[in-house]
Amino acid sequence: MLDWLMEFLYAPMIESRDMVPRFLPWVDPESVDDVGLVGVGGELSPEILLLAYRQGVFPMQEAGDPVCWWSPNPRGIFDIKTFTISRRLARTVRSGKFQITFDECFAEVVHGCSEREEGTWITPEMIEAYVGLHRLGYAHSVEVWSNGLLVGGVYGVAIGGFFAGESMFYRVRDASKVALVHLFAHLRQRGFVLFDTQIVNDHTRTLGAYEISRSEYLRWLRKALDMSVSFYPLPLEASSSVLELILGDVRD
Repeated sequence: MLDWLMEFLYAPMIESRDMVPRFLPWVDPESVDDVGLVGVGGELSPEILLLAYRQGVFPMQEAGDPVCWWSPNPRGIFDIKTFTISRRLARTVRSGKFQITFDECFAEVVHGCSEREEGTWITPEMIEAYVGLHRLGYAHSVEVWSNGLLVGGVYGVAIGGFFAGESMFYRVRDASKVALVHLFAHLRQRGFVLFDTQIVNDHTRTLGAYEISRSEYLRWLRKALDMSVSFYPLPLEASSSVLELILGDVRD
């Protein structure tokens, strides 16, 4: 409830002209090459992050280095309307092995995503910035629990009918995939139309992610941002019927 109130009390202030920085650390995404590095440096703050997502730009950062801003071509997305899962994953979701919550421990999910042996771009500065977005009602998490322990989750940013999936983690097999299934059910029920996964890798490809050109992505983004869609309300019951559709439309 607090996050819902914060969104409506403070979002207009964040997006007002008075809050727009005089200097943005990136250039027009359509003016750069396919690698998509559009800027280096600048600050990580809620207003900067919101402006970046609205322009098709996202940040990454190595510890000790300045923030790098990206808009690659092609761009990885999921189709919210046609998202399907494997028969095995559907059985796991139905099994009751895991319990699901939304927005109950956002910071813990982000920290979980940052704990990677191979290193991470989720620096302490990143964590602070996205926790700030969460407090303002723009960043959200899905938590997966087993025996009272947090064993997986996913987090991202929602603006209009657009959702940027930032990262996910698991400590028990399939926990992150289960989080993603529940997230997609919720987004479909709420009317979202664009799920940005930024770059397609082997893992997200197995879940149905695919690539479109940057120019096409930016067109989709503009349409999604113009939609009067909200991530709230959060009750899982609201998306249970959509979840059943996803679980019933499986692939081998």
